[in-house]
Order: sequence, then C-alpha cells, then structure tokens
Amino acid sequence: MESPPESMAERKRRLVAGELRDAALMLLATKGFDAVTVDDIAAVAGVSRRTFFRYFASKEDVVVRFLADMGASVVTELAARPRAEPPSAALRHAIWVPLAACTDRADHTERARIVVRLILDTPALHARWLDRQSRWRDALAAELAARHRLDPDTDPYPRMAAGMAMLALDTVLRQWQPGADEQRLAELTDQAFAVVAPALDTPGASQP
Repeated sequence: MESPPESMAERKRRLVAGELRDAALMLLATKGFDAVTVDDIAAVAGVSRRTFFRYFASKEDVVVRFLADMGASVVTELAARPRAEPPSAALRHAIWVPLAACTDRADHTERARIVVRLILDTPALHARWLDRQSRWRDALAAELAARHRLDPDTDPYPRMAAGMAMLALDTVLRQWQPGADEQRLAELTDQAFAVVAPALDTPGASQP
C-alpha cells in the first residue's frame, strides 16, 4: 500500500527540521558540543529560539534524532534483504546504508566524520549513542529471529549476531580517519564484517 501524499505543512515541517539539524550538526562539529548554544543554532538557521524548540527539545536532541534516523535505516534495510542471503552479507548491507549516506557528498563526508567523533568523545552524547545501540540491537535481533525462524528468548544467535553487527559498526566509526572517502569507509566495513562473518553465517549452530 502506498503512503498518502505528503501535505504542504508536513513538507514544510520536514524541511525546517532538516535545516535546523544541518545547522546544529555543522556548529557542533566545528565548535564542540559545550561551546554551542540553542541561540547559536537558531541564528545560523535563520529562525527564532521558539521555532527551534518546536522541533527539538534541546541541542542534544538534534544528535539523538540523527542517531535514531541512522538506526531506523539499518533495521529497514535488513528487513528488505532476501531471506536466502547470508546473514553477514545482509547485515553488512544494512549497516552500510547509513554509512554511505554520510559520504554522499565530498563536503558532507568530513562534517559527518567530525559529528561521529563528537558523539563518541562527548560523555553525554556517547551515553545516548549506547542507548540507541541497545535499541537497534533489540530490533535487529527480532528481525534476525524472524528471518531464521528462531526463538530470541531461547536461542542466543539473534541477539549475539545483532550485537556483532553493532560492534562492527562501532569499530568502523572509531577507525574513520580524517580524509577517508567512501571507498575507505567501505573497506573498513568489509574488514569488520570479514572478522565476524564466520559466526554470523552459522545461525543454526546454536541448535542442539
């Protein structure tokens, strides 16, 4: 079933939210989390402080939404993969989609990398990152259990496989160095999944 067409109001709201998000991430990436205020973000985006709070609860919320969008795309992409595909290939593709979105433009790549480092290096943001990872792991585990007809409450494979996928993502992000382009990021992703592929591709091994 096709989604209903987006209304003008919904489109405007999405565009304004996107502009605010981009302005916030740009400032946070260049100045650091603690140095940026909501007023700074609103000024760069050309909106009022009140308008900012219509879309985001705080500057931290901007980053949390960024993470939420990333996680949603991972789960959606895994669900869309062919059931006969090896789990390592399906998970590698699902994890790669948000990473590829970070490198869709040359001017976007380095900013995205800096934002990622900001999240990993700022205690308050890193805590939210870990919280989001836990939610993604649960959703991925549920999808993996359905794909392989396993009971996630009794079979360790779904949660362990989802955890390995999250660890692979975290490893890639931590190894993402200045100047690394899409090809280098893809190489890092391939290397990470090559390590965990033997375990990912044996979903029936935990069965007696």
